[in-house]
Amino acid sequence: MKVKVDGDRCQGHTLCAMVAPDSFELSEIDGHSTPAEGDVPAGYEKQVREAVRSCPEQAISIVE
Repeated sequence: MKVKVDGDRCQGHTLCAMVAPDSFELSEIDGHSTPAEGDVPAGYEKQVREAVRSCPEQAISIVE
C-alpha cells in the first residue's frame, strides 16, 4: 500500500501527520503534507486509512 497526497487540495491542516506521523512529512514552510517515501509499513495501514478519512480537504488517497 502507498499513500498519495494531492498537493493542490492539501491546505496544511496537519491532521494526517497527527493520526499517522510515520506516513506523512510536513512542510516547515506551510504545513502541507507529502507522503513518506516507499510503501506504508506493515501495521500502519489502519492509521493511514484513518488519516484519509480525517482529511477535511479529501487530499489523501491510497494506492493498493
